[in-house]
Amino acid sequence: MAPAQEPTSAEARIHALGLSLPAPLRLPPGVALPFPWVRIRGSRAYVSGHGPQSEDGSLAGPFGKVGLEVSPEEAYRSARLVGLAMLGSLRRELGSLDRITAWLKVFGMVNSAPGFREQPGVINGFTDLILEVFGPERGSHARSAVGLAELPFGIPVEIEAEVEIG
Repeated sequence: MAPAQEPTSAEARIHALGLSLPAPLRLPPGVALPFPWVRIRGSRAYVSGHGPQSEDGSLAGPFGKVGLEVSPEEAYRSARLVGLAMLGSLRRELGSLDRITAWLKVFGMVNSAPGFREQPGVINGFTDLILEVFGPERGSHARSAVGLAELPFGIPVEIEAEVEIG
């Protein structure tokens, strides 16, 4: 008997992993954004910085500085939630995640307490999710992981990306 084949569609992989994409971000009252979540230019989609979201589209906690109020493990999980939020925005804009032919660049920002130096491990939450969903051929990407003094709304992680689309 042949082994079961892994789903090749990104949408099928998300389902097979038991994951779901959140609703569009529900911004806090009085907040308006003067830019799109995804900007398409030619064969590229540029994805604005996303934070962690709950399934209903609200910002997901915990909130605060990683290494102080938020543990590295919690921040890793937040980075995975950022990945799901970003995939939700991409699916709404592209119609299908299978239009993504390659992940090119990821820029991860961590709301870091003084002395916290584990930013790459935190952003691995995002990278691990993308590799699980897209596989190493389409999901592998160049990446930066930096610590910042503050992030909007006290979120622990914000990530932006660039993908190639077909």
